[in-house]
Amino acid sequence: MGVVEDLVRAREAFDRREWVAAYEGLADPAQGDLRLDDVVRLATVAYLLGRPNDCVQAMQRGYHLALSAGDVPGAVRCAFWLAMVLLDRGETAVGGGWVARAQRHLQDIAEDVVERGYVLVHVMFRHIFSGDLLAARGLAEEITGYGRRFLDPDLLGMGLCAQGRIMCYLGQVRAGLTLLDEAMVGVAAGESTPIFSGHIYCSMIEACQEVGDFDRAARWTEALTTWCDAQPGLVSFTGQCAVHRGQIMRERGAFDEALVEFDLAVERYLQEQTPGPAGVALTERGDVLRLRGDLAGAEAAYERAIALGCEPQPGLALLWLARGRTSAAVAAIRRLLGEAADPVHRSQLLPAAVEILCAADLDDEAAPLAVELAEDAASFGCLSMTARAHQAAALLAVRDGRPEDALAHLRPARASWERLGARYDVARCRLLVGRALSALGDDESARAEDAFALRTFRELGAVPAAGAVPGLPQPSIPGGLTAREVEVLRLVATGRTNPEIAAALVLSEKTVARHLSNIFTKIEVSSRTAAAAFAFEHGLA
Repeated sequence: MGVVEDLVRAREAFDRREWVAAYEGLADPAQGDLRLDDVVRLATVAYLLGRPNDCVQAMQRGYHLALSAGDVPGAVRCAFWLAMVLLDRGETAVGGGWVARAQRHLQDIAEDVVERGYVLVHVMFRHIFSGDLLAARGLAEEITGYGRRFLDPDLLGMGLCAQGRIMCYLGQVRAGLTLLDEAMVGVAAGESTPIFSGHIYCSMIEACQEVGDFDRAARWTEALTTWCDAQPGLVSFTGQCAVHRGQIMRERGAFDEALVEFDLAVERYLQEQTPGPAGVALTERGDVLRLRGDLAGAEAAYERAIALGCEPQPGLALLWLARGRTSAAVAAIRRLLGEAADPVHRSQLLPAAVEILCAADLDDEAAPLAVELAEDAASFGCLSMTARAHQAAALLAVRDGRPEDALAHLRPARASWERLGARYDVARCRLLVGRALSALGDDESARAEDAFALRTFRELGAVPAAGAVPGLPQPSIPGGLTAREVEVLRLVATGRTNPEIAAALVLSEKTVARHLSNIFTKIEVSSRTAAAAFAFEHGLA
């Protein structure tokens, strides 16, 4: 009688989303052989508590129980979950095997069943990862149809969410976000089961971050945090929730708090045995450290991300730029742009690309990318991307000797950053305002803008970022040299001639000569020999 009562309590704990109590009751050896529905409950709570091995073992038990009872749809459902858990952990061969097994079982079912919609989820993701977005969109529509036809809120939410993200990748961002909002209706109302709710929450916020919809991302991150906090013991999804909280904090200039969240995310992901997402969290950590000027710390975080299979770009390219490795940064950003086919992923690279290319005096190459960014911003309709587009255009205008045009872009950019509470970006914007005002001869106003920006950087613990605008002196580099000038000086120190330097850095000889003139003036020397000596004395060569 006691065992039965314990099982009833475990089921009630499951319904209340008290996962630890539910797990302890369902996993108790005294329970003996559980029914299929209880085994599925056990697998679910194991998943939510970050115990993937226990989840797989329980779901395998469920699969064999369903088969022995002649419940083929139940076996298909278990195979679906096994595939999902294994694929999330990077076990693609075994996970793919379970998908194939589920498809084989479906051949034995004559009628249309909702399980067909579940198996389509894996097929859809296979098309997404292969880059066949049109085929994936068709499958997402089918999944949504199964959800509506069988009144299944999990499939309906997953289908709408997938449709929304695919629409974004196809360049239809506004329509995609509308579908994502519709997917969230059922989740926010508590209609979806916990695992699907978590996936849809995280996918929605990730999509908002990708397209630069800061406001929407902040609102749903707050909702996800509340959802996680209401489930004691929850581990799954808390890592990604921490990443999203950290991203919001970073945007608002709360760098210390952001680092705490990213560290928590890494811990939770590793607990779940999902190293790939841990690499993403480490990339975010590296980005914050880079913004603060801790280049060694950023490099260490990026190296850990790489070890976990994540390429920390474009942050790594910007780190190379900050360290004077401009050619490496240019090569990386060119490669990344060549690999990014859809407008969403390209838009994430374009601001960094314009910054890097301008620092390399490749303004002609940066200009069409700034135009592309502006077009994406107009299409997406998201405030932070619009601000980045204005700022990129302003940078090019300042460098091209058009300060009036720069100010026309910087006013809306600054207003947008201020509305978003993005203090770091406000400061960067005001530095560029100062450059434009100085070019117009208004030196007093320019000094006021610089002073505000530098004060903000100090408050954020990001003083080295005062030189973050390409073409401006980096305080951490001796003599007020820019990163590009350091590269030229290093080559001078090796005895290279101007033509050789031009060839090495893919510049014109005229540009190299201009850099040398600036270098000589800044470090107060009059010969290449003296410049080389300066480079050696200050550890630049």
